[in-house]
Amino acid sequence: MLRIISANLNGIRSASKKGFFEWMGKQDADMVCVQELKAQEADMTEAFLAPHGYHGFFHYAEKKGYSGVGLYTRHKPERVVTGFGCAEFDAEGRYVEVQYPHLAVISVYVPSGSSGEERQLAKFRFMEAFLPHLLALKATGREIVLCGDVNIAHKEIDIKNWKGNLKNSGFLPEERAWIGALFDSHGYVDVFRQLDPRPDQYTWWSNRGQAYAKNVGWRIDYHLTTAKIAATAKGCAIYKDEKFSDHAPLSIDYDFPL
Repeated sequence: MLRIISANLNGIRSASKKGFFEWMGKQDADMVCVQELKAQEADMTEAFLAPHGYHGFFHYAEKKGYSGVGLYTRHKPERVVTGFGCAEFDAEGRYVEVQYPHLAVISVYVPSGSSGEERQLAKFRFMEAFLPHLLALKATGREIVLCGDVNIAHKEIDIKNWKGNLKNSGFLPEERAWIGALFDSHGYVDVFRQLDPRPDQYTWWSNRGQAYAKNVGWRIDYHLTTAKIAATAKGCAIYKDEKFSDHAPLSIDYDFPL
């Protein structure tokens, strides 16, 4: 069984202090995809670079204390790719990929547009640039598991207060259409939703108004995969017993050999 976890850490140093790496060491995960490191290479201790004997690979933002993604794997990859070939967003540290003969696993952090119009326009530029890359990945013939914070809730079931967020970043019609087209037209699968059709399953909560305690959340962290490996998914879990950041880790098991 191949266990893959995705977790937005909202700062690797902060999440570490809250026990993330102790928890990670108990999960028997093959790969752990993390986002929003908010750290540069110089900030990364050995405990961050190679916890519990994992191989760690990272894509840092040029701007200090901003963005950044990482991927921990027990299985040494054939190749590692940082960035997806778009200079604007590669400078922000948003993409790391590990490749195996029949599988590529990716940690991605899609920009948030919630801070204002300028960042929303940047998010749209990212979506426009990233779609051809996703199609090219699929065309390689490898199975793809893309994990991360996509900053988009797909359907009404994926956000508690959907009516109040129809004009807000993360639930705009253009964003929902973009991710919907991945599933409906481009052969990608929302694996969590394939396994768990229940409402009230969220991965992010605002720090305002007791959103976490009241489970007023958004499901914006995903495993987006190609169809063959999606069909092997056997179990999923959103971990909420401990709070490492404003996101919860999402774990999925695949009956798929490397």
